[in-house]
Amino acid sequence: MLRALPLGTRVVVRRREDDGFHDALGDLVAIDEDACTVQTRRGPVTVPLAKITRAKPVPPPPPPR
Repeated sequence: MLRALPLGTRVVVRRREDDGFHDALGDLVAIDEDACTVQTRRGPVTVPLAKITRAKPVPPPPPPR
């Protein structure tokens, strides 16, 4: 599913780690055969594709008030 999205798409990627599930929310900046990278507010997060349990595009964040 992620491979069909253009780079720069805002996504949420859920992955399973030993201590539970973790989400990465941000812009999809890279994807290859083994992993994808999401640029989050805290910095880039590289997620191995084998650990992804869910991923989907999400709308842009609301404008600041």
